[in-house]
Amino acid sequence: MPLPPSFTAAIAQLQSLLRQGWQALRQFLATRTRRQWWQAAACVPVFLVLLLGVLVLLTPSLSDIRKAKEDNPAQILSADGKELALFTRSNRRWIPLAQISPNVVKALIATEDHRFYEHHGLDWRRTAASVVYTLSGDRQGGSTITQQLARNLYPEKVGRDATLSRKLKEAVTAYKIEALYTKDEILETYLNTVPFLYNAFGIEMAARTYFDKGADKLTVLEAATLVGMLKGTSYYNPVRNPERAVQRRNTVLSQMVKREVLAEAEFDRLKTRPLRLDFERQEIAEGPAPHFVRALRGWLVDWADSHGYDIHSDGLVVHTTVDSRMQAWANQAVARHGRTLQAVAQRNWSQASAWGAQQPLVQALVKESSAYRSAVASGEAPAEALKRLLIDRAFMAALREEKTRIQAGFLAMDPRNGHILAWVGSRDYKQDPFDHVQQARRQPGSTFKPFVYGAALLNGSRPSDTLEDKAVEIPLSGGQIWRPTDAQPPSNQAMTLADGLAYSKNTITAQVMQQVGPAKVVRLARSLGVRDSALDAVPALALGSSPVSLQEMVTAYASLARSGQYLPPVMVTRITNRDGDVLAEFAPARAEAAMDTNAANALVDMLRGVIDKGTGRAIRSTYGIHADVAGKTGTTQGNADGWFILMHPQLVTGAWAGFNDGRITLRSDYWGQGARSALPMVGDFTNRVLGTRRIDAQARFAEPEHSDWWGNLVDGLRERIQGWWGSTPEDEGAVQDHAPSAPRRPAPAPDASPPATPSTPAAPPMPGGGWPGWEQRPGGPAPVTRDPDTSHDGPVEERTPTLQEQGLPAPAPAPVQPPPAGQDGAYNPYNLPPLPGQLPRPQDREAYPMPPLGG
Repeated sequence: MPLPPSFTAAIAQLQSLLRQGWQALRQFLATRTRRQWWQAAACVPVFLVLLLGVLVLLTPSLSDIRKAKEDNPAQILSADGKELALFTRSNRRWIPLAQISPNVVKALIATEDHRFYEHHGLDWRRTAASVVYTLSGDRQGGSTITQQLARNLYPEKVGRDATLSRKLKEAVTAYKIEALYTKDEILETYLNTVPFLYNAFGIEMAARTYFDKGADKLTVLEAATLVGMLKGTSYYNPVRNPERAVQRRNTVLSQMVKREVLAEAEFDRLKTRPLRLDFERQEIAEGPAPHFVRALRGWLVDWADSHGYDIHSDGLVVHTTVDSRMQAWANQAVARHGRTLQAVAQRNWSQASAWGAQQPLVQALVKESSAYRSAVASGEAPAEALKRLLIDRAFMAALREEKTRIQAGFLAMDPRNGHILAWVGSRDYKQDPFDHVQQARRQPGSTFKPFVYGAALLNGSRPSDTLEDKAVEIPLSGGQIWRPTDAQPPSNQAMTLADGLAYSKNTITAQVMQQVGPAKVVRLARSLGVRDSALDAVPALALGSSPVSLQEMVTAYASLARSGQYLPPVMVTRITNRDGDVLAEFAPARAEAAMDTNAANALVDMLRGVIDKGTGRAIRSTYGIHADVAGKTGTTQGNADGWFILMHPQLVTGAWAGFNDGRITLRSDYWGQGARSALPMVGDFTNRVLGTRRIDAQARFAEPEHSDWWGNLVDGLRERIQGWWGSTPEDEGAVQDHAPSAPRRPAPAPDASPPATPSTPAAPPMPGGGWPGWEQRPGGPAPVTRDPDTSHDGPVEERTPTLQEQGLPAPAPAPVQPPPAGQDGAYNPYNLPPLPGQLPRPQDREAYPMPPLGG
């Protein structure tokens, strides 16, 4: 077949260029003098010396190589000395060479490097042979065990690319290793660092993963199987590719016969044996606070790098602020109430009206799934792929389970020094490692309202000032009108600012926001601790329209509990070595004045009303907490997010509950309220902390300085009259004109005694900001929020569900009676499902399966 003319012309042009180049080279060489030849020859060794020097600098140092054999990872300890985590390089267990079966060593040397004990890092004969084979088209590796170790230990500095520079760096590193280690130490290090898939590193973890035994008990067949994987762990994976694994195992056995470490007869007997795996993944111990540890790790790596330490080999001991007992109680509270909420979600989303093929949300979720995208990418028509997946029961059940999985975040902090005491980032770290404390940004709902009232106090308002509870219309840009509403119609009567906050009235809060302006509210929130998230200075910010993190909100409330003094969250108090020598001790941080002291104390006093008579009454009535506490509930539009933050002079605790996808809700106005989705986690935890005297139950907040005696007198008379009438809110979220006022100063527990005052060394501030791109959770869409400028109403706070929404028959009309003495919160005139911890009725048990509070 004749060549195309263009190809023939290209060949002729190339030949012409080669001839011209050869003639130019001959002419150049003919004109060189003897002196010039000697100068050129002298440049060769100089170039090689310079190249060697550069390679020495680019490869790991001798000190780094010395540390590589050491397995002395950083130990993370709680404040009370319990281990939270070890920062190991990988999931491995280092064992000495004497505890590794001789069968492994024989198989390794016979297969990978049979002249291992004869060379000094490079096998020149094998290297030359591999070059010849590779040039002939049969590519072969020529790396010794020492060279492979260099690659395994330093993949970044040495690399894995098939280039000359990588080979040179690999060779230099191998010579360094040989200069520092004995042959047995090289073997031990190699076998303890080589990867074997399934997150198993080293021969010990490989033996336990594939054969459920220690490395010292591996037989010849088992050793040959594992050594055979080293040529290509995925290709020769005995779990997924057993036939290839058997062939490669037999190749290793034949090499052992060739090197005379296995008898021919034994080989003939063993080569027909099947694989006998006992496979079991070796899980990495997560510890009790995995999200806290992950946040700490980023800071510690930076600190160690800047101070010349290695977190994997220098034996650092990091003393953190976490209290191991509080962390355990936080984990239990999140798990316990998470099961309750999950049962509600499972029941409500199992109905055809919620999870049906015709539901637009369900179709959208299917289109966002990886199965749908793969089907469309493979050529299937989008409509056909959607139709097929919607009738696939197994797929739809798995999708529903994933999307309707309830999540939670929980954070406890000591407001006196900013110490993080407990941190729970999700219900299950293995199932969902996304951190809902620091990374997630969600609308805070009414937990943002204290900043509005705080700005009003700074602006000269008093808690006793009144506004009319009326329909509110706020003009927006573009001629639009924002009309915030509440669960109940406005009463058109005067209400104090203190009651407006206690009962979480949207209409009152919106009017306060109009008076002070969004800019002042943003400034106060930033000053108190909401410093990482973007806050839109719009009227709807009064109801928590801008997403924030739980960490920011708890930090801001801690500033209020500290009389308006801001401290950044603290994770570490000191770092020592294994001998106890202090390497770093962090000086106490200086508090920043974030808010006027008297105004902050007045705001905390207003937030006491939330607990005493408002939306957070369950803290006292259900969880029996009688200490001096204040807090705020929060519920966002459509019950997508539930919040609750509780303040004590020595403990600030916050919780969030919801779903990773903001379009998914509990589909229950009752359970969706923050008072029932988030408050129980905080109430359960705080009850146990107080009960075990981890904090002083008699501690009290600083009191505001009252100068408006006339306002105080009016407040007292009004509360006395309300007590005479005996009216009560119909539910925790309902607002009445004359709600009974609980005592403003709860009596302290008689048996509590203050613990020893802990020292308050400050530590580096907690790393903030989370992962880049926190606005969208990996693996799912960003929470869908309503545009605050165009929404006709704001986030609904603790809305009382209608009887039709609860699926309950309408009761006969009857006058509302006040709750019996001592039964605040248990009184249920509207036949609603019980609060957590309250004895459920038989019909409630069937409709709302819920484990008991203590179980």
